[in-house]
Amino acid sequence: MDATKNIWLDCDPGHDDVTAILLALYLPNINLLGISTTHGNAGHHYCAINAARSLVAFGADERILVYPGAPKPLVLHAQHAPSIHGVDGLGGVEGLPAVDDPAVLSRIAKDLQGENIRALDGMRMHIKETWKNGSDSKVSIISTGPMTNVALFVTVYPELLDAVEQFVFMGGGVGLGNMGPASEFNIMCDPHAAQIVLDAHAKVVMVPINVSHTAIVTRAIHKQFLTGESTLTSSNPATPLPPAKTPLRHTLSTLITFFTETYKAVFGFNDGPPLHDALTVAYISCPDLFKATRFRVDVEMNGRHTTGETVVDIFNFHQYDSSWGPRGKNCLVTEAIDVDKFFAMLLECVQKCDTVSPLNNTSSS
Repeated sequence: MDATKNIWLDCDPGHDDVTAILLALYLPNINLLGISTTHGNAGHHYCAINAARSLVAFGADERILVYPGAPKPLVLHAQHAPSIHGVDGLGGVEGLPAVDDPAVLSRIAKDLQGENIRALDGMRMHIKETWKNGSDSKVSIISTGPMTNVALFVTVYPELLDAVEQFVFMGGGVGLGNMGPASEFNIMCDPHAAQIVLDAHAKVVMVPINVSHTAIVTRAIHKQFLTGESTLTSSNPATPLPPAKTPLRHTLSTLITFFTETYKAVFGFNDGPPLHDALTVAYISCPDLFKATRFRVDVEMNGRHTTGETVVDIFNFHQYDSSWGPRGKNCLVTEAIDVDKFFAMLLECVQKCDTVSPLNNTSSS
């Protein structure tokens, strides 16, 4: 792995966002500065609380806080995904701290007057402080939901683009959609924001569903989540899953189980659900896990059947130059991932979390 990378995570938890948070906390070369949340998988209030619940459940350092962000897209009406994630974004997940737990509420960033510090202010504060006008380190900004907050940051603080190492987003597809034939959920929810980020004068990396649909939590991997053992018994669906080794592993198993059932019912995924969002953190930690090619990418805004489509100029029809931004090949598009190494990375982080998670403190249960 490379030297330590500072990251800011913008997300809409969401089952798979939770696994991205876990990776961001326990990968040894990742320094998570903070989390901003947005509308998306659920309403913006649910998403902020879910991020805070995850931080508490995973034993995160108390310095890491949640900064609630945009409640709706820049132009369109908000859309959510209850058929995939449940109304509250974490349907079926057992064992997380309650939404009104004081430890959870304390993870929502507050100013001196006790008001929430918003996403845009949190991003500016932490990124500026980390960058120190070029005397210190850049920050990679990850988006695992609609890119409303990130687009606002790009627009309001263009002077801080020099402080950004790269934007890495989970979303879009190359000739593939999951909200229609051509559009993926995160992009379709706020296509205007996605285009703003793609036009930023900074490196942008796309993890499309073409890639994330290969990172499937099979029954065999599910068993590893439960037991922590790398030697696996039969993965026959008729064989009952083993008991969870710890309460944390039980919580993660319920997350996987709910996600498995909804992806099977809605999309016909019979082998297990894809862990879309965690791939963004894995990319920053170890880009060598991925194959990627740089292309021009734009977002369709007005198509009758294609609003939200990520249009990838694979053959460079328009002869874009090598710059990042509106006139160049503006996006490094990931095309494949080493799935086995990714899950080994994730399961190692689960093992680390398992040693410190307060969910495993039976005296407080």
